[in-house]
This record gives sequence, structure tokens and C-alpha cells, in this order.
Amino acid sequence: MKKLVGLIGYPVSHSMSPEMHNAAFQKSGLPFYYDKYEVHPDRLEEAVYNMRTEGFAGWNVTIPHKQTIMPYLDEISDEAKKIGAVNTVVNENGKLIGYNTDGAGFVKGLMRHVHFPIEQAKVLIIGAGGASRAIGYALAQTAPKSIVIANRTMEKARDIQKECLREHDKVISLQEAAAVLSDFQIVINTTSIGMKNDGSTPIDLLHLAPGTVLSDIIYNPYKTAFLQEGEKRGTIIDNGVSMLVLQGALSFEKWTGMQPDIELMETIVIEKLGGNYVNR
Repeated sequence: MKKLVGLIGYPVSHSMSPEMHNAAFQKSGLPFYYDKYEVHPDRLEEAVYNMRTEGFAGWNVTIPHKQTIMPYLDEISDEAKKIGAVNTVVNENGKLIGYNTDGAGFVKGLMRHVHFPIEQAKVLIIGAGGASRAIGYALAQTAPKSIVIANRTMEKARDIQKECLREHDKVISLQEAAAVLSDFQIVINTTSIGMKNDGSTPIDLLHLAPGTVLSDIIYNPYKTAFLQEGEKRGTIIDNGVSMLVLQGALSFEKWTGMQPDIELMETIVIEKLGGNYVNR
């Protein structure tokens, strides 16, 4: 008998998670089936009730439900509480437990490209939305030398600094960040700037130093203008495919207790995006 898992969000039609997960379940010989479910915000409580009563083994959660689902769960992990969002639900014998694998998945992907001690790294995170919060929290656990958040509005960035980072980590404006960009060994874009593929970048990259690890959580297009410009300047680039795949792989582990074939999952996503760009 198939164990049901899936993705809830609004909308979810663009998601590649079913193909990625079902291939990994099949490869692992597991009787799981993953599907996507479009859930209007007004129907969220009803959807959680139905998935619980129908015996779903768990599910992923995407926009706009990552925060609003939390009151309908029985338990929230410490990490998800700190981040203030849930992207993975596990049904443990009828008890629904919420986790967040976004930040940890991102960091696993990022570390593929970091060939220096993370303790020596100064990290710049651009943006102060939900992704910035998850990534900031997960990065702080790896103990880099410093984490700086740059954002248009300081208030949201200060909230993340206070709730998810460490006392010595800082918040600065985008203009300040652009002026001291060469100070950072890792620079991460968590904003949606670049998704429209219109040539715009979230920050001026004039002072970007060669050898910097430049990461963008956007995976479509493969190379945003941000990454293209960085590549011209001799940086090591990392796009959002690895975050998508590795947060999914961590969800897979929570549902099954097994590690999936990550290379298979990544290949499927890249092929579905219509390219052969290898981001490993």
C-alpha cells in the first residue's frame, strides 16, 4: 500500500517536487507517492485535517502557508520555531510535527563550494524575507566569523539579527554593503531580484573580490544576472538548484529514515528546467 506525501501551497503547479521525490522513492524501493495539492489559504485548516485523517506520512509546505500552518500542528521543532516557518510536516503515529529544512538544505549545498575554513569567513546575506531568516539561522550554527544582513528596510533585517543570529552579527544598508563587498568571502542573494531575467542585480557588484563564493537562491534562470556578473569577476557561483534538492532530501529523510539519491534528484530538476548545467 502506498504511503502518501506531497506539497501544499497556493499556487503549486510550477513545482518539480513530485518528479524529484517519486524518482528517489522508486530508486530506494520505498512505497511512497508524492503529489502536489493547491490549497487556498481559506482552506488550510481543512486540508491539514484531511491529510491527518487520510493518514499522510507527511508533506512539504510552501508559500503562503509556511507560517499559517503552525497553529494546526501538534509540535514544532526548535529550529522551525526560531525561523518562524515550517516547510516539512511529519506524521508520527497521528502526531503532526513541523520542521524547517530550507536553511539546512541551503547550507549543505553552499558548503560544496566553500574550500576554506568556515570559521574564517565573513558572510553577507542580501534580503530579509523568510529565506534570509532560514539561511541566517542555519549558517549561524556553522559559526562563521561574522554574518551581515543587508536590506532595503532595516527593521526586518534587525528582527532576523536579533532572533536568528548572534550578538556580534550585524545589519547594514544595501549601499553600505556594496561599498565593502570585497570584505566578504561568501555573498548570498535571498531576494527575488533576478527571477524576471531582466538583467537586474540586488546589489552593485563593482567591489566583488575574485574567489568569493557567490550564491543565489533563484534556480530559474540557472544563472541570474547576479551570478553571471560574479562569474565574470572570478567568483565561485552557486545557484538555487542545490537548495531546492537538498531541502527536499532532508524532508525525504524525515519521512523515511533513509537518504535519497541526491544526484538523481538534482539531475531530474536540471533536466526539467531544460538544461544540462551541472551545479555540483
